Amino acid sequence: MAISTLSKFTVPLANDQSSASQGLLMPKLQYRFRAVLENFGVSTPRSELTKQVMDITRPNLTFDQVTLDVYNSRVYVAGKHTWEPITITLRDDVNNSVTKLVGEQIQKQFDFFEQASAASGIDYKFVARIEMLDGGNGASAPNVLETFELYGAYVENVNYNTLAYNTSEPSTITLSIRYDNCIQTPQGTGIGTAVARTIGTLSTGGGA
Repeated sequence: MAISTLSKFTVPLANDQSSASQGLLMPKLQYRFRAVLENFGVSTPRSELTKQVMDITRPNLTFDQVTLDVYNSRVYVAGKHTWEPITITLRDDVNNSVTKLVGEQIQKQFDFFEQASAASGIDYKFVARIEMLDGGNGASAPNVLETFELYGAYVENVNYNTLAYNTSEPSTITLSIRYDNCIQTPQGTGIGTAVARTIGTLSTGGGA
């Protein structure tokens, strides 16, 4: 039997919106996630990186501002976009699995021993996936709620961070990852959704 009072724990909605008694939707939780880096480094399994992830930032998108000066005012339109780098923090394990994979990826981008650069981006770029999970585990396999897929990724910055006698924290490696494009999957749930492209002639817009 439903407890009707609990359906009121949300914001009252107008009549023309969805049901006012729908209840509060369950949020995605920050700690229910999985990060996968495909074609990262050379060694296998690359799942060692996934197991040692401490935290990761989700993608951040910025559009350049184009200013159109007119008679008494200004109009703004969106210019080219920029995907900001994401940051991932990894625990550095005693088997050197994480350090080895990170080192291999860096060497793919630039051979520091021979001082030789990669011939092209395709030689070292990888795919990064950030999967939001529903909390399942073991016999109850987790469901992937959404995935950010980052294409054309490479390591822009690597920081082997600090060692100190006055702490009991694990040693870490922090990567800043730059990428060319990002899509949310399954398509239709966010960025990458098919939206009909309209063609107009005015820079202004909005309601009447």
